[in-house]
Formats: sequence, structure tokens, C-alpha cells
Amino acid sequence: MRSKVTMSILKKAGMLAGAAALGAMLSTSAQAVELQFFFPVAVGGKAAQTIEDLTNDYVKANPDVTIDAVYAGSYQDTITKTLTAVRGGTPPQLSVILSVDMFTLIEEDAIVAFEDVIEDGADQAWLDAFYPAFMDNSTTGGKTYGIPFQRSTPVLYWNKEAFAEAGLDPETPPANWEEQVEFGKKLTKRDADGNVTQWGVRIPSSGFPYWLFQGLTTQNDVILANDAGNETNFDDPKVIEALQYLVDLSTKHEVMQPGIIEWGATPKAFFEGQTAMMWTTTGNLTNVRENAPFDFGVGMLPAKVRPGAPTGGGNFYIFKDSTDAQQKASLDFIKWISAPEQAARWSIATGYVAPRPDAWETPAMKEYVEGFPQAKVARDQLEYAVAELATYQNQRITTILNDALEAAITGQKDPKTALDEAQAQADRILSAYR
Repeated sequence: MRSKVTMSILKKAGMLAGAAALGAMLSTSAQAVELQFFFPVAVGGKAAQTIEDLTNDYVKANPDVTIDAVYAGSYQDTITKTLTAVRGGTPPQLSVILSVDMFTLIEEDAIVAFEDVIEDGADQAWLDAFYPAFMDNSTTGGKTYGIPFQRSTPVLYWNKEAFAEAGLDPETPPANWEEQVEFGKKLTKRDADGNVTQWGVRIPSSGFPYWLFQGLTTQNDVILANDAGNETNFDDPKVIEALQYLVDLSTKHEVMQPGIIEWGATPKAFFEGQTAMMWTTTGNLTNVRENAPFDFGVGMLPAKVRPGAPTGGGNFYIFKDSTDAQQKASLDFIKWISAPEQAARWSIATGYVAPRPDAWETPAMKEYVEGFPQAKVARDQLEYAVAELATYQNQRITTILNDALEAAITGQKDPKTALDEAQAQADRILSAYR
């Protein structure tokens, strides 16, 4: 879907007297900086309407800029369309794309470092204002290529009514892997024929399987890839142990639906009582708040060796094939939309984590959190967060890992075999970047 966000010149001119004033205004408009902005709309929460409202507000306050906001579909759709446009010589001037696609965009020579666009110390202070956990997926080689905006972590949601019915404290989620199994057994319900009517927990394994799996590996104190993006650790014994635990939730402990669990269907399954707990993005927070027909809790993911989760979501990028004026205008828009007031507005509307501490000090955010303290969970989890899996040839590498996870979850391979083979494939691709 495409929305042309422009200033109405004639309406503005109608307020002015004389043809000379109108002519001057038309001349100014003709010199307006035009920006094309790709945005992934297929995400949880009220993203589409909110981003359109924010973009409209910016353009109204900046009549010398026009922004053609192109809603490009899912994250995958957006990076595909962006790369096609880059290779065809018609890239957008700015886009929100997954933070993990940074290495791909660098390799394509498609984006500029923000240090090459900013002009003074105030701009540098702006770069330094974001949460370090989000900047881990935004910088490399001492330069900043992405600005955190649509950022998230996975969190645990639980049905408080189901907890109470199972004899569990509805205010206390499982704190670790063992308790997740223990609680899951109490929460799993079967009918007279032995068919499961409510599962204990649901961890999606489609869509972004590596991302939620990275929650388990982080908790087991192992990192899936190095900071340089050229080496993975898929065959580490701790990674194998994490995958075995994920498989065991279904096959051994019988607290989770067997087979591949759909990402997109998970919130609905939670609302309908098909699962008492679910792992999903904090970007679904507003969706859950508006649609869950029961009281629910939000907590950090259960720990093992340590608590932890990956960060996730999208960054703003500025594209190299733009004029100096377009790059400056893109920077100004990104600075404005990521400022505390706008960041708070975005977070409240969607559930995504406001990516800088000062956004949480705004009156609007304070009021929101006071009435809905669950919103703080993802922010507080940042203390234990790690960078989302990101490498060169990232889509190929994550596909390799996703395929390995699927093979283990569906019983085609044991976890060790699946991950050993995945590591060998990743090594063949990434050795060229070392």
C-alpha cells in the first residue's frame, strides 16, 4: 500500500494574500526535498496507522520536505524490495529494515554510516542516547549504520486465570527452565479422550524460529555468532543442549504442541485458551492488551545459567545513492521520529520498546507505565539482552539454522546432527569473510 504524504500548497496559499505570495510558495515547494521511505507494515500492533500519523506530523511541520511512505509488507518483503531497488539504481532514501540485515546492506554498499552524515557534537550525543543493547546490532567497525526504532525482545506472556485454575500463583511466572516444565505440566489439560485442550507453553518455530531459539541459547550462556558477523557457533554443546530442551518440551515433557508451531497463529491460540503461556515479541503487547479476554502477565523469559534474550526488530537506514540534501533531510526525520516524545508515542501505540532511556521519562510514557506496568518488562530485560544473530550473508545463514531447528523439531534429525551440519554449511559460506 502506498501513501503520499505531502503539504497542501493550495490550502496554505489560500491563507495568503496576492498572487505574488502564491507564486513564491509554489517556487519554494518546487525546491522541496523529496524522500521515499520503505516501511515494513506486516508487524504486530498499530504500526501502519501510527507511522502514517507520525510521518504526516513531520511533513506538516516541515513543508520543505515531502515523504513518499511505501508500506512494503513484511520484514522479508521489505529487504527484498529494497535490494531490488538498490540493484536497479532506484533505492529509497531511508528505510526501516531488520537490524540483522545491516551486514547485507553494507556488503551491497547501499547505506551510509551516520557518522558520515552528522555534523556536530549534538548529533553525536543523539547517537549516544540509545540503549547499548540495541546499538549492538546497529554498529560495526566503529561506525553506526542503523538507528534503533522498531525494536523488541521476546517476552513470556501467561494467562493468570489458567494459572489460578491449575493451582499456581497467577502473579508468578516460571523463573527457569525447570519451572517452565513443571508449570507446563500443571497447565496442560486433556479431555476425556486424552486429547489436549490446553497446552502449557507455546514457543513458535515458524517465521523467526532462530530468534526465539536464541532466547534459549542466551539463557544457556552461549552466543550464536561473533560481533564481526563472520563466524557462528551452531555446534557448541550449549547450543545443542538448548535445542534438545526445545525438542523435549514436546516429545519428553509433553507440555508443548509437537511439530512446527506457527508464529502468526500464536497470539490467537493464547487468546482462545489453546495455550496458557507463550513466547513472542513485545511488539505484540498492544495486541494482547486489546484482545486477551482474561487477565494476563508479562515476564522475562525463564532463565537457565543466566537470564537473557536477544534483541530484535528494525532500524532506520540512510541510503548512499541519495543527494546530500536528501541525506540531511533523512537524518532530520530520523532524529525527529526517534526523539523522546515520538519514541514514547510509538511505543505506547505498538508495544515496541522505546529505544532510548529519555523516552521513558516523558509524561506520556510515565502515565502509560503507571497504568500498564507490563510495558516495562522488555525494557528491563535489556540488561540481560544480547545482539540478535547477524552475519554476512545473513539470510542464508539464518535459513541454514532455521532448517536445522525444523529438522530437530520434526524428528528428522537429532539436535547434534542437525546443528553439526548447520555449522559446516555456515563455515563454508562465512570463511570468505574472515
